[in-house]
Amino acid sequence: MTHSSLQFIDTTLRDGNQSLWGATGLRTAMMLQVAPLLDQVGYHALDFSTSTHMAVTVRFHKENPWERLRLMKAHTPRTQLSFLSTGMRFISWETAHPELMALSYRLLVNNGIERFMVMDPMNNATAVIENCRAIKKAGASEIVGALVYTVSPIHDDEFFAAMARTLAAEAAIDRIYLKDPGGLLTLDRARTLLPQLRLAAGGKPLELHSHCTIGLAPFTYAEAPSLGVDALHTAARPLGNGTSQPAVENVVSNLQGQGVSTGLDMEAAARVSKYFTTLAGAEGLPVGVPQEYDSRYFGHQLPGGMIGTMRRQLREMRQEHRLPEVYEEVERVRGELGYPIMVTPFSQVVGTMAVMNVLAPHRYANVPDEVIRYVIGRFGTPPAPMDPDVRDRIEQLPRAKELAAQAPMPPLNELRKRFGPGLSDEEFLLRAVMPAEQVDAMVAAGPCRQSYNPILSPAEKLLEELSRRPDIAHARIEKDGFLMTLHSASPATGDSK
Repeated sequence: MTHSSLQFIDTTLRDGNQSLWGATGLRTAMMLQVAPLLDQVGYHALDFSTSTHMAVTVRFHKENPWERLRLMKAHTPRTQLSFLSTGMRFISWETAHPELMALSYRLLVNNGIERFMVMDPMNNATAVIENCRAIKKAGASEIVGALVYTVSPIHDDEFFAAMARTLAAEAAIDRIYLKDPGGLLTLDRARTLLPQLRLAAGGKPLELHSHCTIGLAPFTYAEAPSLGVDALHTAARPLGNGTSQPAVENVVSNLQGQGVSTGLDMEAAARVSKYFTTLAGAEGLPVGVPQEYDSRYFGHQLPGGMIGTMRRQLREMRQEHRLPEVYEEVERVRGELGYPIMVTPFSQVVGTMAVMNVLAPHRYANVPDEVIRYVIGRFGTPPAPMDPDVRDRIEQLPRAKELAAQAPMPPLNELRKRFGPGLSDEEFLLRAVMPAEQVDAMVAAGPCRQSYNPILSPAEKLLEELSRRPDIAHARIEKDGFLMTLHSASPATGDSK
């Protein structure tokens, strides 16, 4: 590719939503409202979902994630929907049976996903290739193999170049992308690394995905095309910056100043940003702001999405002020667990343990199952040896012995026997990996709501709340020239007054 054909992948609905709004901010109707505009901008693809986002759709919104995919694809006929696959897992922490993964890939393709970005949390090239082959068999149109960027003594330029050569040689892989979840790629490192990746990728396009967590990504993006990058991952301004990706408006402006053509419809992009600005105001959600450089991030290396989720969880427990303590504890726990790459699921493993250590009376007082599974080897071998005291302490837990004795996930024919007949493949897959009560609530809620107006949303929420208050007989709503007077229904006749 040449600079004149630089492409963009929009991350607003998936990574922007996850990084700034803890993945819970957007419901299906909110996405559908803006989907036709996103389809007009000219993006190569929309970074739309992961299995984690599908779980959030069920757990927090009681919406069917398969229905969300179908509806979104119907509203974006010109733009590919992209799915991020994070190893041999689907929603559950457990390593999934290959048959379950094959089924998940088929269902994703059947419901509207055309493009897959495939990473392995251990940067195991063989695992990436195996997943890409399964996805190709499921009928995906485009498959992108990921190199997960991290900073460590072993992850030098040659490490990433060698992995890129291995992935590029695989016929099932159409593109290579450098995924920088912590936003740690400095401009100096980019100048040595990206040209090597361009060479290693051969004729296959090279993409760059980075976060603005410590303010580095906008600088790197401005030079990335001249260093061999063919596609950049960006977000609409309200869901850009912060711990998200660079704002597309800023990136395009910087590149145009260098004579790089993007081909994007920036008028449509401006309307997308206006929509999300209005939505954020209506829903009480923060918008992304440029971040200051913070050298501590080279220690804990938390990805942007994880920081957003962690901040939300601490806020819900009224412990947000302890976030600096958690950062320090993340670095300590990461070292004790053998320096795993801070990306899903290991960022959650380390981050969850760090939060629990900070909030508990003493460290490792309570150890969640996902940390135990990591320690006993269910996720593979970490890059460095674990701290022997921490490892031994966790391995001696009664729960560790129980988890070690558990049989792996059975093949599909055995798994189906656990559920009654008549389930669709979509519902079966959700029930196989999620708590039954959450799927039951989703089914009971019925079809996804498809209409949303951010201007009316505050009034709708107020009316919903008033409907739950029989003690309120009269209400007057007045704002900016708008006036609404409400009276309760007459108990005797049911007539409004």
